[in-house]
Amino acid sequence: MAYATNTSPLLHGLFGNRSGSTFETLRSRFERYRVYRQTVSELSALPDRELSDLGLSRGSIRAVAHDAAYGE
Repeated sequence: MAYATNTSPLLHGLFGNRSGSTFETLRSRFERYRVYRQTVSELSALPDRELSDLGLSRGSIRAVAHDAAYGE
């Protein structure tokens, strides 16, 4: 005896119509993280004098990069 199971309603209930937007969400998160990493890298490469001219300290680099990438 053969059995058939239709899982599409189950999967639709679990994921809704977000299957296409899941990729977009992951891509968006990766892009923001990339901006964060690049900002940290570029600011870390600056000498202390130039950071001071920008009104930054070494300790504030990550916070500034987070604001640049995530806007919070």
